[in-house]
Amino acid sequence: MRFLLDAEQGEFGRTLDRLLGSADTPAVIRAWSSGDHGPGRALWERLGGTGVFALGVPEAFDGAGFLPVELALSYVELGRHGVPGPVVETAAAARLLAFLPDVAKEWLPQIASGDAVVSLGVGSSYVLDADCADAVFVVSGDELRLASGGHGPLLPSADPARRLYAPADGGTLLARGPDVRDAAARAGDLASFLTAAQSLGVGLSLLHRTVEYVTQRTQFGAPIGSFQAVKHRLADALTGLEFARPLVFGAALSLAPGDIAAAKVAAGEASYAAARAALQLHGAIGYTQELDLSLWLRKARPLRDAWGTPAACRARVLEG
Repeated sequence: MRFLLDAEQGEFGRTLDRLLGSADTPAVIRAWSSGDHGPGRALWERLGGTGVFALGVPEAFDGAGFLPVELALSYVELGRHGVPGPVVETAAAARLLAFLPDVAKEWLPQIASGDAVVSLGVGSSYVLDADCADAVFVVSGDELRLASGGHGPLLPSADPARRLYAPADGGTLLARGPDVRDAAARAGDLASFLTAAQSLGVGLSLLHRTVEYVTQRTQFGAPIGSFQAVKHRLADALTGLEFARPLVFGAALSLAPGDIAAAKVAAGEASYAAARAALQLHGAIGYTQELDLSLWLRKARPLRDAWGTPAACRARVLEG
């Protein structure tokens, strides 16, 4: 069995890295946090051009088929570069709609091309980015509804780029029955899996930024990164992330609920540990909004709890 990415997958990851590295994502994140979605939508269109959103859409609806490994690779990069917006929710909605053909034909081609920004709530009291999504799908029990226009007030979040809203009541009933419940479960699993990949990317970015800082910041005439205590803290953060990486890609191969839960809890905890290390080693400046580091610091904890808290994921692992 081969456990490494092939040449095409590796090049796809490098292409995404180059695209996002030149996109000034800190400015995009700050604009998105303030409610200015223009730069984010422009970046979304560029991502759609690379085929990121087609990776979770069946070929019958203009997608590339369902490719979990490529999805994991993509979402690690989206997390590493801090791309804001309902990127996880759009892919999860595509997974949901793929099992409901009567609804899929209208929305999946738009999702695959990157023309539609979609949000999804499954048994949740909020949905992400309802203020800018082209469609908000809400699953309650065995009913799928397309939320009507409008939404509740902006809800507080530790990450201002995660704009949470209560969905509007009512809406158009799209489907009802056990098929909806089954499709929602698959969508929820995919959302948890992609959030794990996104968390891994956030953690890698935090570690990279911290290593850069400690090799430049000096104390007593030496870079602080040369101090043994600093090395140990960074090594612990790296170990956690490297432990989480094979769990994320292993979950891509099996898509077993227990494997996804293990990946989610490992990646979420590793990313949060990297955030705490980054905050400590940057000292007081780590708190400041002017420092780009803060944009990633604020993502680690909300992502750890989104689409499955650590406690819920551990319980699911124990269930097998």
